[in-house]
Amino acid sequence: MAKTDNRRMAARRRAVMRKVKAGRADALLVTREEDVGYLSGFTGEDSFLLLARGRAALLTDGRYGEQARRECAGLEVIVRDGAMSTVVARAVKERGIRRLAVQSEDVTLLQREMLAKRLCGCKLVSMRGVVSGRRTVKDQGEIAAIRKAIRVAERAFRKLLAAGAEGLVGRSENDLAGELEYLMRLEGASAASFETIVAVGPHSSLPHHRPGKARIRRDQVVLIDWGAEVDGYCSDLTRVVAVGRIPPKLADVYEVVLRAQQAGIDAIRPGVATGTPDGAARAVIESAGYAAGILHSLGHGIGREVHEPPGLGRAAKAGRGSPRLRSGMVVTVEPGVYLPGLGGVRIEDDVLVTPGGARRLSTLPRSLKAMTLE
Repeated sequence: MAKTDNRRMAARRRAVMRKVKAGRADALLVTREEDVGYLSGFTGEDSFLLLARGRAALLTDGRYGEQARRECAGLEVIVRDGAMSTVVARAVKERGIRRLAVQSEDVTLLQREMLAKRLCGCKLVSMRGVVSGRRTVKDQGEIAAIRKAIRVAERAFRKLLAAGAEGLVGRSENDLAGELEYLMRLEGASAASFETIVAVGPHSSLPHHRPGKARIRRDQVVLIDWGAEVDGYCSDLTRVVAVGRIPPKLADVYEVVLRAQQAGIDAIRPGVATGTPDGAARAVIESAGYAAGILHSLGHGIGREVHEPPGLGRAAKAGRGSPRLRSGMVVTVEPGVYLPGLGGVRIEDDVLVTPGGARRLSTLPRSLKAMTLE
């Protein structure tokens, strides 16, 4: 890890510890994999991070010992030879910790019971969002990683469609999803951000359709929802491709969804309630007569996880105390309209909240003409 990354990780750990101390705890046991990576740079699994009084220790096992020492310069690495609860208890005792905070959103009841059994003289304190709350606003390094993940996903998508309609007709949803994930790997992704969605024709009315054996025919739409993971950060994009002529009803829906997406993007700026962009997009769809086709909220935060705070949904009403957008947040904007038996349209881009408003990070064209393959 570069010195700059070391300093960034150390600054994050100090900021988290200030919150832990404000919550009257001596230390924090970080158990969520994404949070461990965010605070340490570690890319492995099945490992915890113990933060205490200026000392941070990564608790891992023999599979990751060498990797942890390479990735986490400046951190103490403890390689366990038994149960995780045992090594946690030993490290807590050695550090004289009397009140240990645990991530209540992640620690299971069994894990808590095992820790309580071994932590003699140490009280467990539940804390929620102490790390994930900080992760909602991205620094420049994180934004750069998300941009890179977007570019990888976009290059793969362009290659997938390079042969035009003839390159898609006759192929199955499964085939297309598999090739897109392969292309993302070739472009530099460590993995797909999530299971790629390819939905052909009527299947596109199912927002989370799982690709199957259905084959693409001419004059159908294909909904593709995909993303790449690069340097530990995710992208998340959706496009609807018309293979030949698009059914007239879906052509109308497409234009409505495109206007709704732009309305949602235009409503994004610092200080705005997180429900406001959803309301702006929803109003466009409702006024066009497609209210019944709205099946999900406008979007969500994205970063080390493909779904993370903040949520852009109707539940987040504007008002005193409601969640607000902040500069540095990265969110998806993905309105959709779904018509059972006919199909659906969802258009999704990743958007950065800036002091001046919203900046669309993804660069793929959105018009129906650009998404029509001859």
